[in-house]
Amino acid sequence: MGAMDREWYHEGRDARMKAVQRSPSGRIPRWALDDALGTPSTPPSRRGAPTYERAPAYERAPAGRRNASGRKRKRRFGTVAGLILIAALYATPSLFDRFVLPVALPYLPGADVPPRGVEAHGVPLGTPPPAPSSTAFTLMDSPVEEQEWVAYDPCRPVHYVVRPDNAPAGSEGLIQEAVAAVSAATGLQFVDDGTTTEAPSEERDLYQPELYGKTWVPVLITWTSPEEIPGLAGDIAGLGGSDYAQAPGQPLVYVGGQVQLDAPDAAISLGYPDGRAYLRATIMHELAHVVGLDHVDDPDELMYTENVGQASFGEGDLAGLALLGAGPCAPGL
Repeated sequence: MGAMDREWYHEGRDARMKAVQRSPSGRIPRWALDDALGTPSTPPSRRGAPTYERAPAYERAPAGRRNASGRKRKRRFGTVAGLILIAALYATPSLFDRFVLPVALPYLPGADVPPRGVEAHGVPLGTPPPAPSSTAFTLMDSPVEEQEWVAYDPCRPVHYVVRPDNAPAGSEGLIQEAVAAVSAATGLQFVDDGTTTEAPSEERDLYQPELYGKTWVPVLITWTSPEEIPGLAGDIAGLGGSDYAQAPGQPLVYVGGQVQLDAPDAAISLGYPDGRAYLRATIMHELAHVVGLDHVDDPDELMYTENVGQASFGEGDLAGLALLGAGPCAPGL
């Protein structure tokens, strides 16, 4: 096991939201929103500024027009209330950003976040086992003060894919065995989505509908090398970690994890009598990083910075994994 592993933390805020132009007061002009949504619009006229023409989004009936009964048409209360709500949200930048833009963003051209609630259930899909009393574990630091730690949403499955390129002979089935061990320790329900052609990357796009459909990308497990991933140079056998995302008013959750395994190093390991057990432990260690465990200073734990003969999770590892399997659900993500 390498002396260091890495995790990826990127703000789960959509870049398109930042690209929407605002006035100095923070209010988003209507024309800027229309531009982000791909809707033609007319910006407010200013002296010396160009003007733009657009066709009306709908045709308004002439004032005073009557229906066949001779009575004026009445506006529906729901329509008026909806317009008032939209106007109120639009006039309040913070409310607009929190409640309107996040709903609209997945449907913008070139969106880089999926529609909300894909595969979300009302209750956790699994239950972590009783946790040992050990405290010999460390959780990854949370990027926000108001949330102590981050985990995967237990109310939806954790999909994973494998890029089989460079897989060393004799490694067959080890990834699935390691995933099963992490699933049993956390209660998280992992789903094997088969193979992929996606390459590992430290700047991975978390939404790739052309490869994975309209959902967050699955955990990507790759057999790679220091030539492709320089972070594997030296005695680093693997890297693992996850990005995070957040829906308005809901907790941060992990999405789009990666495990990057040094294939040449793995091939050497498989040449030893206990090579398969050692390599399985390496994959388990990296997957534990993916779900939120950090390194510890206790050599009796698999999350120790180096593998000194541990082939399975220790009591501290299991206690931390059980906690990570009981994270909050985020149905609005």
